[in-house]
Amino acid sequence: MNENTKILTIQDISCFGQCSITVALPIISAFGIETAILPSAVLSTHTAGFTDFTVRDLTEDLPEIRKHWEKEGIDFHAIYTGFIASIEQLDYIKDILDSRLKSDGLIFVDPAMADNGEFYSVFDQEFADKMGELCKLGDYILPNTTEACFLLHKPWKPDFTKDEMIDMARQLSAFTKRYVILKGYADDNNQLGMIVLDKIEDTIDIVYNDRIDYASHGTGDVFASAFVGSTMIGKTPSESAKIAGEFTKKAIEKTIGDENHAYGVKFEQVIPELYDIIKSI
Repeated sequence: MNENTKILTIQDISCFGQCSITVALPIISAFGIETAILPSAVLSTHTAGFTDFTVRDLTEDLPEIRKHWEKEGIDFHAIYTGFIASIEQLDYIKDILDSRLKSDGLIFVDPAMADNGEFYSVFDQEFADKMGELCKLGDYILPNTTEACFLLHKPWKPDFTKDEMIDMARQLSAFTKRYVILKGYADDNNQLGMIVLDKIEDTIDIVYNDRIDYASHGTGDVFASAFVGSTMIGKTPSESAKIAGEFTKKAIEKTIGDENHAYGVKFEQVIPELYDIIKSI
């Protein structure tokens, strides 16, 4: 990374609720990286635990923004995609990847569409199959086990063995240019593992963090954003997964016990600790 490194993140803005762009922008910026945004939609709140939220779909804006950036010569060293608002947007995003990513740029795809065995309310298998096409353009993909199962058309279950997780990661190698970061392996020692697969080198690593029995919306976005930031400052995929996992764990710890904060995790309170987390890995 150099002092002029620029990342574009493409995902929704939830005006209230810690997820998507309101997570990605501050976390990646905290790594010292200039971060641009391209909103896929604007929501009054995120969709978990809130009712009657408003949604403004920005599909038609995407090609016009791309054209303006082309005119201005704006391009990026990396593009990181998260929650995409519609199946139509995926083709527009491919155009942006083709035209606005530098020739040696990196693509990070978080196929944010499902969790706990179910699609988010706005998605279905048709969307997952189209998302799989986007994943194949990625240098890094970061699915959880539910998203992995939908990409692979296989049944989900709450707990997978280590061998099953490794096998799933190998199958997911068909959906990436190089790296699979598969989240959600819980071992018998109360640790949470990420499977890190390098398709080119044909290697697999399992990175562990302490497991905390607490579920919250937005932790996947916190993890993915910290992973992107770590990678862009030169950390290896396994190091980045460890940093992202530790950052997310600490954000959860800051949140536990606050009954009025069920809509996300207090990642902002961990940003001052980010340097020490990076240094410790």
